[in-house]
Amino acid sequence: MISIESTSSIIIVCAGIGLLWAFLQFTLIAKTKVSAHEQVDEKSSLVGGSARTQEAQTAKLKEIYTAISDGAEAFLHAEYSICGIFVVFFSVVVFCLISWGQSVGEGFLTTLSFILGAVTSIASGYIGMKVAVFSNVRTTINAQKDGYQECFNTAFRAGSVMGFALSGLGILVLYVTLMLFYTGFDQKDWDIMMGCISGYGLGGSSIAMFGRVGGGIYTKAADVGADLVGKVVHGIPEDDPRNPATIADNVGDNVGDVAGMGADLFGSFAESTCAALVIASQTYELRNAGWGAVCYPIAVSAIGVIVCLVTSFLATHIYPVTTENKIELALRLQIIVSTVLMIPAVYFLGSNMLPDTFVIDGVNSVIKATSYDAFICVVAGGVGGLVIGLTTEYYTSKEYQPVIELANSCKTGAATNIIYGLSLGYKSVIVPVFVLALIVYVAFELCDLYGIALAAVGMLGNLATGLTIDAYGPVCDNAGGIAEMAELPKQVRHKTDALDAAGNTTAAVGKGFAIGSAALVSLALYGAFVVRIRQAQIHAHEDASVSVQILHPLTFAFLLIGSMLPYWFSAMTMKSVGEAAMEMVNEVQRQFLETPELLHENTTLRPDYERCVEISTKSALKEMIAPGALVMLAPLITGTLFGVHAVYGLLTGGLLSGVQLAISMSNTGGAWDNAKKYIEGNIDPLLGGKGSDCHKAAVVGDTVGDPLKDTSGPSLNILMKLMAIISLVFADYFFAINGGRGLLGLAQ
Repeated sequence: MISIESTSSIIIVCAGIGLLWAFLQFTLIAKTKVSAHEQVDEKSSLVGGSARTQEAQTAKLKEIYTAISDGAEAFLHAEYSICGIFVVFFSVVVFCLISWGQSVGEGFLTTLSFILGAVTSIASGYIGMKVAVFSNVRTTINAQKDGYQECFNTAFRAGSVMGFALSGLGILVLYVTLMLFYTGFDQKDWDIMMGCISGYGLGGSSIAMFGRVGGGIYTKAADVGADLVGKVVHGIPEDDPRNPATIADNVGDNVGDVAGMGADLFGSFAESTCAALVIASQTYELRNAGWGAVCYPIAVSAIGVIVCLVTSFLATHIYPVTTENKIELALRLQIIVSTVLMIPAVYFLGSNMLPDTFVIDGVNSVIKATSYDAFICVVAGGVGGLVIGLTTEYYTSKEYQPVIELANSCKTGAATNIIYGLSLGYKSVIVPVFVLALIVYVAFELCDLYGIALAAVGMLGNLATGLTIDAYGPVCDNAGGIAEMAELPKQVRHKTDALDAAGNTTAAVGKGFAIGSAALVSLALYGAFVVRIRQAQIHAHEDASVSVQILHPLTFAFLLIGSMLPYWFSAMTMKSVGEAAMEMVNEVQRQFLETPELLHENTTLRPDYERCVEISTKSALKEMIAPGALVMLAPLITGTLFGVHAVYGLLTGGLLSGVQLAISMSNTGGAWDNAKKYIEGNIDPLLGGKGSDCHKAAVVGDTVGDPLKDTSGPSLNILMKLMAIISLVFADYFFAINGGRGLLGLAQ
């Protein structure tokens, strides 16, 4: 078994390398200066005039870049101000309830962990946004050069900065916090210490909820408004400089798809690790084996940073992207190769950090597990995540039959497109659910609840790569928008469209990966919650042999209620997008009616972009409160009033319906988006290309799918995780109320 010094060295060095690598990638991006190549174009300038000099193009690019940057900065500042108020308020709630249910010391440490998790999540989202905005315009600039390598590498490195910075920062803050706590606890009390550290996951997931919901409402209000009035009504592209909503749309890519997604996956990492730490610390033989055995889950995430770093050379150096048809393959290889390389790395860690055999006091029986069993659990999660990602790609990529069929359904109008898209989304749930079921069965059989937590950690082992290819998509999307707004030559937009099309697919793969990991993380947290309740029963000298009984009246009743919550939550977020989009549509239409010259092809007039940015900002900030309150209050009210049996049912129902609804929503929206791009690319001339009736039908489908894939679907990840982590953090508080029966005392 390795010592605490060796464990610390592995984790801190790997996290430090990740941060250094992120900084190096940023310096490579920064070498591209914001300037344009000399070119001739018949169109007029965004800011007026017809000069085609390098200076005029550079000024135009800087103007667009600054507008997007200022809009994103303003929104995140406003959003994080609200989040700051929430953190202060909820910190008081955490401290008071934990202190009452456990002790003042545990209340203080849990609150400290919560604040650190929230601050790290905010930092992760902010870093992602700043890097994306910094890199968008540079991707556009490099798209003016010959070939694809320069522009692809810029976008890919932008994703790498976010992926490695977030992974390194999350691991480092968590482990340093653990080491500080370690000095105040004896080995026999590590279970209490790990219970306190679970506040870190709660802080991360709480901020992720506001980031995902608020950012999702912002970006889709602008996107839907730009699509409906621009493309459908007036026949101009959404990124055309004449479209008043185009800056808000591009800002939305950064605050929703980048900042929100970064906070979401940081939350998954923090929660899965905390769940594994809680369960490991309450397994006597793992705790007795020493610090290395308990911290094995963090070491898996840390070694994953190195694996992802090695894998990144495939895309930038070993098999560089020199032609359009290599883009999607390069991104696909990142997930496949990093998953394969994780297998020997995880085996090495397990052999050196875990005891050869250890006994787990499981939910139903005592299990004698081995280090090899733990290795299988981690690998099952990693390989399962890969299968889910590739399945998502099959259903959402324009290279495969489902999206081609969806594009052809547009021949008979928008209605058949909608029907086909919904069917595709429902069908895409089948394989991921079977994969998740297999992972859960194998992990539970081998290592009980600890195995499920390890599977969740394994699925997120190559988090840096997942974040890289996920952030790559919005960067390319923005690069294309900037090229359109700056009126650069068509070949530049063709390159950015090719990068963006691959990015749409990888974004869908990333969402599938995030949903799958969220399901396992939620189940792992659920398991940790059950373990905490069992420990509380033992300390209270009660019978702890009875496991969760699904047919207990309260449990079954709240299972139904829990399965309804994802629909209630989705209704709130979808309606919020709809209301914000209506306001955006009215504003865009007002500007076109009051200034009809904006629609002239060679106009020198500039629309009021700032008004559209303001609408999206206000709508997102106002509408993100209610869904967040629903998710956070549901387990708190349930546990306080009805007790732990009701919480068991609530978490089970929310997980079962949430994972399937999230997959179908995300894949339906992703498929509609790529069906539109399939038609726009004129791959099948019979569909007519841009401006045809088929294209108009596809735009309607894409518009309907926008809030599905970028607001409601991804936000359901956090619903599943946040309800579970809240239950875990407040487990002892729930048990302290009438022996876990709640204030109403309905449970027997």
